[in-house]
Amino acid sequence: MKAPVTDYAEIGITSNFSFLRGGSDPRAYVHQASELGIPVIGIADHNTLAGVVRAWKELDSEKVAHPPKFLVGARIVFIDGTPDILVYPRDRAAYGRLCQLLTRGKRGGGRAFSSEVDTGSREENASTQKSERVEKGDCRLTLPDLVDFAEGQLLVLALPHRFETDDALDVLAQLKASAADGVWLAASLLYRGDDRRRLARLHGLATEAGVPLLATNEVLYHHPARRPLQDVLTCIREKTTIEAVGRRLEANAERHLKPAHEMARLFRDWPAAIAETMRFAARISFSLDQLKYQYPDEPVPPGKTAQRHLEDLTWRGAHRKFPTRISPKLKKTLHKELRLIRKLKYAHYFLTVHDIVHYARSQNILCQGRGSAANSAVCYVLGVTSVDPTKVDLLFERFISKERLEPPDIDVDFEHSRREEVMQYVYRRYGRHRAAIIATVIHYRPRSAIRDVGKALGLTEDVTAALADTVWGSWGKGLNDMQVRQAGLDPKNAMITLAVELATELIEFPRHLSQHVGGYVLTQDRLDTYVPIGNAAMDDRTFIEWDKDDVDALHMMKVDVLALGMLTCIRKCFDLIDDHKGKRWELASVPPDDEKVYDMLCRGESLGVFQVESRAQMNMLPRLKPRTFYDLVIEVAIVRPGPIQGDMVHPYLRRRNKQEQVSYPSPASDKGDKNELYNVLHKTLGVPLFQEQAMRIAIEAAHFTSEEANGLRRSMATFRNLGTIGSYEEKLVGNMVARGYDPDFARSCFDQIKGFGSYGFPESHAASFAQLVYISSWLKHYHPDAFCCGLLNSQPMGFYAPAQIVGDARHNGVTVREVDVSFSFAQNTLEEKVGDHCAVRLGFRQIDGFHWLDEDEERLKRMQQTLRSTGESGGHERVGSLPLAGESWREGQATTTARAAYPSP
Repeated sequence: MKAPVTDYAEIGITSNFSFLRGGSDPRAYVHQASELGIPVIGIADHNTLAGVVRAWKELDSEKVAHPPKFLVGARIVFIDGTPDILVYPRDRAAYGRLCQLLTRGKRGGGRAFSSEVDTGSREENASTQKSERVEKGDCRLTLPDLVDFAEGQLLVLALPHRFETDDALDVLAQLKASAADGVWLAASLLYRGDDRRRLARLHGLATEAGVPLLATNEVLYHHPARRPLQDVLTCIREKTTIEAVGRRLEANAERHLKPAHEMARLFRDWPAAIAETMRFAARISFSLDQLKYQYPDEPVPPGKTAQRHLEDLTWRGAHRKFPTRISPKLKKTLHKELRLIRKLKYAHYFLTVHDIVHYARSQNILCQGRGSAANSAVCYVLGVTSVDPTKVDLLFERFISKERLEPPDIDVDFEHSRREEVMQYVYRRYGRHRAAIIATVIHYRPRSAIRDVGKALGLTEDVTAALADTVWGSWGKGLNDMQVRQAGLDPKNAMITLAVELATELIEFPRHLSQHVGGYVLTQDRLDTYVPIGNAAMDDRTFIEWDKDDVDALHMMKVDVLALGMLTCIRKCFDLIDDHKGKRWELASVPPDDEKVYDMLCRGESLGVFQVESRAQMNMLPRLKPRTFYDLVIEVAIVRPGPIQGDMVHPYLRRRNKQEQVSYPSPASDKGDKNELYNVLHKTLGVPLFQEQAMRIAIEAAHFTSEEANGLRRSMATFRNLGTIGSYEEKLVGNMVARGYDPDFARSCFDQIKGFGSYGFPESHAASFAQLVYISSWLKHYHPDAFCCGLLNSQPMGFYAPAQIVGDARHNGVTVREVDVSFSFAQNTLEEKVGDHCAVRLGFRQIDGFHWLDEDEERLKRMQQTLRSTGESGGHERVGSLPLAGESWREGQATTTARAAYPSP
């Protein structure tokens, strides 16, 4: 009698990143494999590698007692009728080819296109190929595409339940003739009634084709209890209800991860198929930790090292900013930062950011850097930021260190109306094969989960709408009986209970991939050998399948090219001041620390001012009474969920207003230095307000290791998405109390950290935003005419409607004139002075539904300027018809283009 098989590798796993197909998260499979003692698992999602990094990261979790070997693969689903094929790369080179195969399917240019369009002239073919752009989320691959990239791949043919033997033999023959490292035939026993007969047929087919039979359970979820949710996912995917879906559902709950002894029992008549799984896994040496990222070297001139070039640019910038003398303090800081950059080999990163900023400035696009290292002295003299580091005194090494295990974070905000120019420059500079936007995973939230589950279960729209409109329908993890009753429903109703349970399970499931707001990944070698690249919904945009957490886990460089409406407004204000008042301002040239500007803010007059225009901020300004730049840094950060949930706002205000003595929490005398938190909290009067302070408290007061602090930081950034921050509560609070800290202070610190997970501000970001707060306040005080005009021309943005902006400008002594066909342009403009300020002439853009063409706008400007230069003034003589261009009339009427009838000047 043969000994029972104890080892088994499950390589047919589908996760929930096969959207609306898999019923479990990739990390759940890692934990289940650990519990079941399965030594090897392989996740092969449908035409994607989107979930593999999450599973790979989870292998290092303390909760995974027996980490399995993890195989990275993909299930290729073809458009030419070829059965699905599981593809597992043998080594790093083969993995790169798998990524390129998926990129071909997602971006176009593969055999699917050439076979369709190769019917005419070269020009006709090119035109057709251009029109056959692969839509976002689609993947168009044929069997010849796979053959092109088959070298080094382990291929497993997964036949449907019913198949034609001749067709299967033909596919197996083509796979065997390719450069693949091996070909297998998948076999499964899913309790469908004819399993033994089908398995015997598969065994005969494998023998005839000369390929091994490989056992798999075609896993769709990690545990049998997930079967109801998987049925609901099927209904959502098929756009039907549970009553009407019929045989499209799985017949039973058997497609879960099974232990080796159960699989051996099922395949007791074909034990070789079980043993083959381990031989299959042994042939694979690839792991994601073999992806070695290389910085792009474009910004480095030939003959120079990156560090040398960065140092040259730094000192050149320092001499340009301080032509007479560089202060000893700044010089010392620059030397210190450059040494740290050299030690950690981050020169390429700073050069890349500088290169993008330099391009933007060459095109007169306003930009401002922010982030963990953006407020450094190096970034200041390079022109990445206009924040003087001596005003903020951030510790550079606090944000760039070996403990963070990743490059520093520098976000660069650009004018929102011109950000696309910068993004296309990045694509041109590095090529689409080496640059792409990172992904954002769109997850199910409570509202969308209950709606989709309700539809799948056949609940009426009014019932699902009532449930979705509860408090839970916005943010949360569950629905209690009281909320169900508030919706007018019976919580004991079986269908309502089932809907709530399934929707709760569905929350946080990935729904689809979208592009990040502006985070780029750049590489020296081909990016499409690291991760598949696909088309975005927008033309000329491409993005990878991994999100920022995946990219961080693999230590890949991310550069954020973000959009900020206030920068557009400020640039337009600067242009108006230059055109009408003859003075050109830049972000760095605005006079600092103006008392009258601070007086205005202390009165709460901040309508339209960046970051402090909300009612809550307006109420806070007279209480905080900002008088310095650092006060603005605090103002930006204090009205946020972090400080509010941690009950830090009122203690800070009381201490600032001398109503409470400043003190610094300390441990017991025998547990540590009583002043250990002084350096962390002295700038905020002993009260933690910033994200960095919360992290430093964890390290100094709770004795977190650098790895634990790094994990805490990640949890703060993703609390709403992942909910992992709660795992740190016991350790942080417990350690602080054990060292003698007041329990209330310890709990308030953790409450603040939880608040940061929802929305909080790091000090480094608040400092950059505070600079824009001051500049927009300065514009509002000294140039309310240009500020009003710039705000109106930058809409939509901010909290206030155009009528409120106009009313505020009039309150500040600005004359605002109505739209006039003889004097208005499409944009709002400034006219001659009335008193201390220029008059604001409202433009046609303020008319709801008005559309214009740029050429008509320029023609009208030239015509009116000519009229005024020849003596036209004062009167409102009509000079032409309303310059409508491309106007869309009301729905139901014809659309026409009406061009203005301009008289000759």
